Amino acid sequence: MKILKNLLIIGLLAANTAGVRAEDKPIDIVVHRSPSCTCCGKWLEHLKDNNFNVKDVVTNDVQAVKDKYGVSREIASCHTAIVDGYIVEGHVPANDIKTLLTTKSKVAGIAVPGMVDGSPGMEMGDSKDAYKVLSFDRENHTKVFNSYEGTQ
Repeated sequence: MKILKNLLIIGLLAANTAGVRAEDKPIDIVVHRSPSCTCCGKWLEHLKDNNFNVKDVVTNDVQAVKDKYGVSREIASCHTAIVDGYIVEGHVPANDIKTLLTTKSKVAGIAVPGMVDGSPGMEMGDSKDAYKVLSFDRENHTKVFNSYEGTQ
């Protein structure tokens, strides 16, 4: 009888979790940013709106974080994030981060260099600049990971 009761409990637990998909689980990300940067806060909201669990680390020395993770000046932006061992530099769209995590690319991370109008957190009305999301390795070799059209 005890075995039957345990099987019933296991079955109920399995039924309760059967509808939960891996992509529904929030994605943990740690974001290092300056206290004075307002666009970083908007990017954090973009991440939260796309099922990321954001740990917001405010620091007066973001450059030290970039140096620690080997982010070169050529791909640098205003904030640096770490997610599942990958570096995410700048205003990278949440879907590109999810693609990176899903494909398990053999790169150090992805970046949107600079501060591109129209990228997540840098919305400036209807106008958007074209931009590229770059993947990069530990030697800072880059490749285009994704690209976005601009609008005028």
